Amino acid sequence: MTNYIVVTGGVLSSLGKGITSASVAALLRNSNLNVSMLKIDPYINVDPGTMSPLEHGEVFVTADGGETDLDLGHYERFINATLSKRNNFTTGQVYQTVIERERRGDYLGKTIQVVPHITDEIIRRIKMAGKDADTLVVELGGTVGDIEGLPFYEAIRQLKHQLKSRVFNIHVTLVPYIAVADELKTKPTQHSVQELRRIGIAPDMLVLRSEKPIPKEMKRKLSDACDVEPNSVIEAIDAKSIYEMPLKFYDDGLLKPIAKAFDLGDLKPDLREWKRLVKRILEPSKEVIIAFVGKYLELKESYKSLIEALIHAGAHNDARIKLKWIDSEAFESQDEREVLGGCDAVLVPGGFGSRGIEGKIKAIKYARENGTVFLGICLGLQLALIEFARNVLGINNAASQEFDKGTKEPIIYLIDEFIDQSGDRQIRTRQSPMGGTMRLGEYECNLKAGTLLAKAYGGVEKIYERHRHRYEANGRYREAFENAGLIVSGEAKGLIEAIELRDHPWFAAVQFHPEFTSRLQDPNRAILAFIENALKSKSSA
Repeated sequence: MTNYIVVTGGVLSSLGKGITSASVAALLRNSNLNVSMLKIDPYINVDPGTMSPLEHGEVFVTADGGETDLDLGHYERFINATLSKRNNFTTGQVYQTVIERERRGDYLGKTIQVVPHITDEIIRRIKMAGKDADTLVVELGGTVGDIEGLPFYEAIRQLKHQLKSRVFNIHVTLVPYIAVADELKTKPTQHSVQELRRIGIAPDMLVLRSEKPIPKEMKRKLSDACDVEPNSVIEAIDAKSIYEMPLKFYDDGLLKPIAKAFDLGDLKPDLREWKRLVKRILEPSKEVIIAFVGKYLELKESYKSLIEALIHAGAHNDARIKLKWIDSEAFESQDEREVLGGCDAVLVPGGFGSRGIEGKIKAIKYARENGTVFLGICLGLQLALIEFARNVLGINNAASQEFDKGTKEPIIYLIDEFIDQSGDRQIRTRQSPMGGTMRLGEYECNLKAGTLLAKAYGGVEKIYERHRHRYEANGRYREAFENAGLIVSGEAKGLIEAIELRDHPWFAAVQFHPEFTSRLQDPNRAILAFIENALKSKSSA
């Protein structure tokens, strides 16, 4: 008997439906309820896996290898839970499933229509996502009135009709502030609710996004105009940190109407640890400067999980993480000491394609030669190997097959080649429609005892982290690397998963994406160690 909380948005996009949904789920989770979450994306892409980071932001990877919307990252970080492919679906997936069934003859020759076939598939997927939960929080992407969203709104209407009081609708809207008139305006919210009701959905709660506090009389006005109970008009004022929102929502009474609707009694979430960590985010006693050498800086959400993971590690170290954004392409022609000299650590994140690669290699070389704390992630590990091969081993033409298909020194090469040579076909890959294969999802990694990474993870022998990459480190060079002081600290099935420098304060790189498993209350150990050592290096300078 799952209860469903459906979060929709109106007026415009980027109002914070994802954070609202995650905050509601966090409050319920900390009230000892079994909560899960679902993101519905109305775009026609099957998943965001082939979309540019500059188009859609980060592609979040689930443990079971799903390439999903970045909001799933927020969900996992807020409710401290592991989600799966079934917690995100798109228009493309819905239509693909229905068309495949039609081709198999499952519909017995019937005419396939949006209602009931598409809406039935949407409802089936929603119920499947909520199967094992007390409450499923469903976020519907886009804005009410969008053409591509109409089948989903119809499905939500039908779900409410089927389950009655077990469905609770939250509508997030904008209450804009007009500076010239010095007024907050309610009309956009009223029109948004009118459009929602025209579709057949009546909101049970309004969450009002605003840059200024909303007066009580304005809340009462919206309550009357939108036919919503007065205590179900909740404000969402701009906050310094997204992690403040569950606390702000709780203080504004958000849980009370939900608890009443679902007959849950008086919910009292345990928010003591959450408050302690938020206080450290807002009022830290220390600060550390990280050089973030990336290539998708036009849209910072391309690195959303990594940014949040750094915040988590900072909170647990009582430190503010100050990022110095460095465009790797521009850095190729800049003076490295001038740009990196004032930074406490260097971070080279993942990415695809050849643009800006030499700038990243230049930053890695600086960190290696100057004893600067360094962490490389995915592509960052691959480039650390190439830099070491060129500048320490003397292999001047060391390269990756990703950037130089015909290289004679393939330090990095395609997964396909590794599988063909080793005969090990247990490695889970996904055939990419753009060509090649990709290693996706969670894999085990065996850590070498006594290494930086083993210490970071508390001395365990085996960890599980998530991957999203097409190329691997070439094991043929391993002996030469280790003889020269670059040791393999993590591996799995013969694949190089992590490396570090023997004679360096703290220099590590990993093939996996540690940021995908970091949560506010449980930061990833590799990133936590990176920040701890950056602070240590700063204090000893």
